[in-house]
Amino acid sequence: MTLPTNPTHPDDAALDAALRGLHRNVLDEPVPAALLEAARQVDALQKQSALHRRSAAMAASVLLAFGVGWFGHGYLQPQGSADAVAMAGTANEFVRQAGFAHTVYLPEKRHPVEVAAAEQDHLVQWLSKRLGKPLKIPQLGAQGFELVGGRLLPGDSGARAQFMFQNSQGQRVTLYLGALGKVSGQSATPDIQATQFRFEPDGPVPSFYWAEQGFGYALSGQVDKATLMALSKLVYAQIN
Repeated sequence: MTLPTNPTHPDDAALDAALRGLHRNVLDEPVPAALLEAARQVDALQKQSALHRRSAAMAASVLLAFGVGWFGHGYLQPQGSADAVAMAGTANEFVRQAGFAHTVYLPEKRHPVEVAAAEQDHLVQWLSKRLGKPLKIPQLGAQGFELVGGRLLPGDSGARAQFMFQNSQGQRVTLYLGALGKVSGQSATPDIQATQFRFEPDGPVPSFYWAEQGFGYALSGQVDKATLMALSKLVYAQIN
């Protein structure tokens, strides 16, 4: 680097030359490897950050399109695209919570439920009171699944319930249900009233989700899609 000179100060040129001579050994040295690696990492992080921003923008656009399509088939007419996206997010979170609840209690041998099937009447009355809605326990014997029992769980909009069923091979499925409430952050948007069946193969466990009269339902289990769909149709037919 050459220091700026001033024509009225001829000594500046001499000072510049002296400084360059003093530090010439440093100027001629190669850039340290550690510094090069640090620069490479910073460049990689900047590129990764830019990629994440682009991916997030693409995901938001896909979610917007999905939400509008899903809720626009005569099942629900949201006030705007923002509501559709928020409602789709609410459904995603509901299914995720249902999946986690399933995986937590699935392996339990002695305490898979709070109230066993032998006390079914008490179970229905108790959970109906806590969820503020008359509940029905579906009969899934036609598909080989019998009630194990149920339990009370917490949810974003209040209490949630879980009913567990098991077949003769020891396979278990759980029905998770509860109020969805209004879209978060909105003051006057409608409750989610009804949706089509939606299959969620990812997440903690495969699930079929739907909503009816402001309540969400998710049937989850490590069974094949056809079996889970047949069970979901039985549940829907009996509780609505």
